Amino acid sequence: MTTAIVVVSHSRPLAEAAVELALQMGGATAPAVLVAAGTADSGIGTDATAIAAAIDEAAEAGEVLVVMDLGSAILSTELALELRTSRAPVLLSAGPFVEGLIAAVVTAAAGADVAAVRAETLRALRPKQEQLGPEPEAPGDTPAAPARAEASSFEAVVRNPSGLHARPAAQFVTTAGGFDAEIRVARLDSDAAPVDAASIIELMALGVRQGDRIRVSAEGAEADAALAALREQIEEGFGEL
Repeated sequence: MTTAIVVVSHSRPLAEAAVELALQMGGATAPAVLVAAGTADSGIGTDATAIAAAIDEAAEAGEVLVVMDLGSAILSTELALELRTSRAPVLLSAGPFVEGLIAAVVTAAAGADVAAVRAETLRALRPKQEQLGPEPEAPGDTPAAPARAEASSFEAVVRNPSGLHARPAAQFVTTAGGFDAEIRVARLDSDAAPVDAASIIELMALGVRQGDRIRVSAEGAEADAALAALREQIEEGFGEL
């Protein structure tokens, strides 16, 4: 089922800027994203009635995930759940606002259900945590999935100047999500276990830089087609070269 996203913020300019960034990552198949931000007089704050209306509108497209910024946005959203008229499934994300929104848009664009989209937002801080070093009991940090045998694979060198940063990673996830296959990516100069190619957070956490060699593995009904499409994207530099 399609997942739509409602963005709740105290500031409309902040929300609109975050949405613009996230939609650039979502590509041509980006999900419906609605903004409920600020007060009726363009001030700083949240409006439960406006949030309820946005949830009802988003529910016309499918299941709904709500991404919020500061504390009272949560209170307003919880009140909005009582005011809404739609009975479509609605989940609230405790993930970070900007990173979580980007993760939500990319994951929803790949066709994930609302539970999977929310789960991805909760891991959205992991790339920063990986790059800045481990912290004890880091919230939302999850161990990488264990390595396993795969039916087919290829190796390639990433030539993008900034490696698999947000934009090419988003394209990779979107392409991978279009095939009936389980796809994993390993960075060959790292001890990290292969990660799920359906997760932009896991993919970015690999920290793949220009010149790094990766192995892309797949199994499933469309494994070979998926690998061919992903190899072509990598060789073409995801349109950046």
